[in-house]
Order: sequence, then C-alpha cells, then structure tokens
Amino acid sequence: MPMIQVQMFEGRTAEQKAALAQALTEATVRALGVPPDSVDVVLTEVSKAHWSTGGVLWSERKPST
Repeated sequence: MPMIQVQMFEGRTAEQKAALAQALTEATVRALGVPPDSVDVVLTEVSKAHWSTGGVLWSERKPST
C-alpha cells in the first residue's frame, strides 16, 4: 500500500487538493501497477509561520520582485 505525504502551505481550495490527490494516485498506479484503492495520499497544510527556508520564516519573507 503506497502512502504519499505532501506538506504544503495552507490556502489551497478543496478542488485543488482533490485534483492533486487524484493526479498523485494516477501517477502511482501507472508507475507501480497497484490498484487505485491501495494508494493513500495525506495532505498536510502548514502555516507560513511554521515553515522556513534558509533560516527565514516564510511569513517574514519579503515578496520577490
């Protein structure tokens, strides 16, 4: 049973999350030859205040120009 974990910033719509889960499931079925109902996708939404890159919280980053 493949299990895919995705961590992403919060704010996507339910439709976007459903489309991502579907696309990941379809890709896993093609790549591994497993039935769709054996593929689990766990989506975890993280606040920008709880994620940093290069030591800088995303909530504190200045918009790029």
